[in-house]
Amino acid sequence: MAKTRAGWDWLRGPEPWTRRMLAGDLALAAVLAILGLGIEELDRGSGQRMLLGAVAVVALTLLRRRLPAATLVAGSALSSALPGLFFVLPLLGWSAGRRIVGVGRALGAFTLAFVAALAFSVLDQWSQMRPLLIIVFSTLMFLAVTVMPGLASRYWSQRRTLLAALHERNGQLLRERAMVAGQARLRERQRIAQDMHDSLGHQLALIAVHTGALEVDPELTDRQREAVGVLRQASVSAMHELREVVGILRDGVESPPMVEEAQPAARGVAGIAGVVEAARAAGTEVRMTTSGRPRQLVAACDHAAYRIVQEALTNAYKHAPGAPITVELRYEDDSLVVEIANGPSAGPDEDVVSGGQGLTGLRERARLVGGMVHAGPAEGGGFRVAGVLPYGAEPAGAQDVADDFGQQAQAQKGTLPQAPGRRGEQQPMDWAAVDRELAVRVPSRAGGIAVGCGIAFAAVVVLVIVMIAAAVMLMDTAVDSMIGRDEYDAVHVGEAEATVRDRLPGGESFLTAGADRKGPPRPEGSECLVLLADDQTGQSLTTDLVFRFCFKDGKLVDKQAYEVKQ
Repeated sequence: MAKTRAGWDWLRGPEPWTRRMLAGDLALAAVLAILGLGIEELDRGSGQRMLLGAVAVVALTLLRRRLPAATLVAGSALSSALPGLFFVLPLLGWSAGRRIVGVGRALGAFTLAFVAALAFSVLDQWSQMRPLLIIVFSTLMFLAVTVMPGLASRYWSQRRTLLAALHERNGQLLRERAMVAGQARLRERQRIAQDMHDSLGHQLALIAVHTGALEVDPELTDRQREAVGVLRQASVSAMHELREVVGILRDGVESPPMVEEAQPAARGVAGIAGVVEAARAAGTEVRMTTSGRPRQLVAACDHAAYRIVQEALTNAYKHAPGAPITVELRYEDDSLVVEIANGPSAGPDEDVVSGGQGLTGLRERARLVGGMVHAGPAEGGGFRVAGVLPYGAEPAGAQDVADDFGQQAQAQKGTLPQAPGRRGEQQPMDWAAVDRELAVRVPSRAGGIAVGCGIAFAAVVVLVIVMIAAAVMLMDTAVDSMIGRDEYDAVHVGEAEATVRDRLPGGESFLTAGADRKGPPRPEGSECLVLLADDQTGQSLTTDLVFRFCFKDGKLVDKQAYEVKQ
């Protein structure tokens, strides 16, 4: 069993050979064997030669994948003795042109196959044809039947390899371009993080210090001291959030909270109650309601809900100070609805500073998690912000952020391509050069068809040349093997052999091969010359009129005229 499997693996060679491919090869071998039997029948081959030719066709077809050069040489050499191999030669040439590695090896294999085919053809037909015609005919046939399929196969295989290499190179360039762009984004994020840390961090620290000192001032009333405590707690929470945002921008991970400072409030649905309580402590009338069965949200949606409530409360503080606020959380079947509404107010404070980006940011945040945010005037006055967030949607940009972090890690390990320059200095990327690399045009389908048509046209031209050469050779040999009735009658039994042969053609032609044995019995010990009649009038399409002259002891001892089946 092990030997059988080893033999099967050797027969398959380096290419994967599935059952479908094996069935296809067997079917192809059967078709070629049937066509070869037809040629053997036309050549009047024996049954043994037909069987041997069919076996050879099947063996060469199955072995061509594993031994492309050997099968090409063997098929070319055996084709002269086994005419049934004619139709398998193009297949062997195609397989050899595609599978032989290296131009030198392929040229050597085709040259050896040509020499073998030419040598065996000359040996097989030496007695019936002129050697020069044999060489010309065999050369043209080899070019048309074997070389042309090999060239076409090699071109097709190399074109596919080139296309695969181009696609792989373009993919690599695209990946490198994405990595460089990711590095640029990370550098910009680090710069922004540094600016936020240096500017906002300093200001918030000053606020925390001054409010802390003000909180212990003995001249303040309890109400004032409570308000200052709320301010100090808000500044500390803002410093925590700023530190986490800076950490995410810089390293892609949240910064650990400092031990000496208070822990920041949870930023999710669970933290909304804290935000509402802080607003109440600041003197704002806020009412919060929850309906439905609470459900767990993914982290991105949970955080988005918190930010919607936080931003909506901030807008209410700015634009409707003193107006009552309602916060409602509704757990629907497929989504969480967060609604914040405030009543009408006399108008915003004159010193309100607004960047105009809060609601736009909320809409984008909700869009990234598959939800939506609506903001606008409420019925009866006031303003209303409502957000709809699905329970299980992941942020659309999560993969991009993960890719950025992965690229940053690769850059820190030194695996990303770096532009030449000093250590630690990022060189500007030549995007024009990258675009030129990406713009490499692969050969079009029309170009491939044109080349294929050119190869096919060349093969047709060679075949036409072969047919013309074969016709000329046939006419030449026919002229050298025909005489008229008058010439036959002018020769008499008893004349000298030399005199008769000087008056008659040589008769070396495949057209008369074996015809001397198909007529009346020859005189014993005689040597016969068979010629065709140049006038076949009255003969059927399947018979020929031949003239036989038999010589013995230097004289013409017998002459016969009879019909022979083709």
